[in-house]
Amino acid sequence: MKVEQIYTGCLAQAAYYIESNGEAAIIDPLRETEPYIEKAESEKAKIKYVFQTHFHADFVSGHIDLAKATGAPIVFGPNANPSYEAIIAKDGQEFKIGTATIKVLHTPGHTMESTTYLLLDEQGKEHAIFSGDTLFLGDVGRPDLAVKSDLTEEQLAEHLFDSLRNKIMTLPDEVIVYPGHGAGSACGKNMRKETVGTIGEEKASNYALRADMSKEEFVKEVTEGLTTPPAYFPKNVLMNKQGYDSIETVLDRGLQALSPEGFEAAANETGALMLDTRDPETFAKGFVPNSINIGIDGNFAPWVGALIPDIKQAILIIADEGREEEVVTRLARVGYDHSIGFLQGGFAAWKAAGKDVDTVESISAAEFAERHSAEKPLVIDVRKPSEYLSEHVIDAENIPLDYINEHMAEFNKERLQYLHCAGGYRSMIAASILKARGYDNVVNVQGGFKVIAETSVPKSDYVCPSTLK
Repeated sequence: MKVEQIYTGCLAQAAYYIESNGEAAIIDPLRETEPYIEKAESEKAKIKYVFQTHFHADFVSGHIDLAKATGAPIVFGPNANPSYEAIIAKDGQEFKIGTATIKVLHTPGHTMESTTYLLLDEQGKEHAIFSGDTLFLGDVGRPDLAVKSDLTEEQLAEHLFDSLRNKIMTLPDEVIVYPGHGAGSACGKNMRKETVGTIGEEKASNYALRADMSKEEFVKEVTEGLTTPPAYFPKNVLMNKQGYDSIETVLDRGLQALSPEGFEAAANETGALMLDTRDPETFAKGFVPNSINIGIDGNFAPWVGALIPDIKQAILIIADEGREEEVVTRLARVGYDHSIGFLQGGFAAWKAAGKDVDTVESISAAEFAERHSAEKPLVIDVRKPSEYLSEHVIDAENIPLDYINEHMAEFNKERLQYLHCAGGYRSMIAASILKARGYDNVVNVQGGFKVIAETSVPKSDYVCPSTLK
């Protein structure tokens, strides 16, 4: 028996490959299916089932395409009602993978169809659980992401409490926990960086699994401090539930090579958003006017989902040469299927064609410190409120990047504004959005607060949220 975790860092998401005696199962696959098919072929195994723990909100799963490509049926737990053919398993139902067994444990709470899959080895011994978004390492799934649920988040949390106590905490301590996500996912609050643990470790360290915890305490702690989920989450749920274009169709549409003239014409004629995925500092030195920078080497897909409100928005891509397919694929992972082409030859071709070019002034933290001492400038901190409260530049305004679209009026069109985040990635996104909307008075601080903290710029101590008015 073999279990392999296939972890995707930018989404903090884990898919799983399980194999026994020439048969394989895939749990929660990503949008692109070839890696799973190639893995099974290399192991001379046949994919027998595609298991889904629930209708995912933070990414579009590849279960439909994978089922079509392999003939393997899709399996959901109880309460699922997809618009396509699937096995809706009963609680306790078992599926054979070679000489191993996968048992369905219905664990509602994150959503009402949420299901944990228990892997029994060849001797029938409980070996591991694939807990999806029910149990993470250090946390549990948030109960506020169910789409069109007739239950409140408190009621869902009550279901989650029962699921954890009655289905998961009763398992032997040595059972391995394979969660659906790790640290960085918006599907929980306090996940650890590790991606594999055990039931015993979680009982000992996970705040939500305390033995002396009442249901009322659980509900309060699990629902406390939840931030607003990204706007694309419910749209991804619907795609996972109702279906979507095949990844091949999405790639064919997005990988249309456009000359600078064709790219410019497409932007003018379609109103497509121009998305520049190059490194932030490279972008700052020159970019297509009105393009938005979200670097492919950062948390690309989640930021696309958080900042582009319309999941059906037409997108034109500016990328480093050779990375265009990667960009289209990673957009599709979060449901942005409407890329309509890319700038052939990248930004260098645009510049060589004599087209207009824009820039963002980007300065070092040392230069920022000098200007801060001389000017007392307007400083905008685009980090999350929790980061800002831990320490920040004195008198800096906090306008988190997550909600920049709703707070554009808070930016100043008259004064020069110095933008920073923690390391420079988010502040360049913010600068590009501001430039595209006519705010030319922005300066980016390279390296963000991490390097500002090492300068003489006056900084605050920790501020307790309860003292803020």
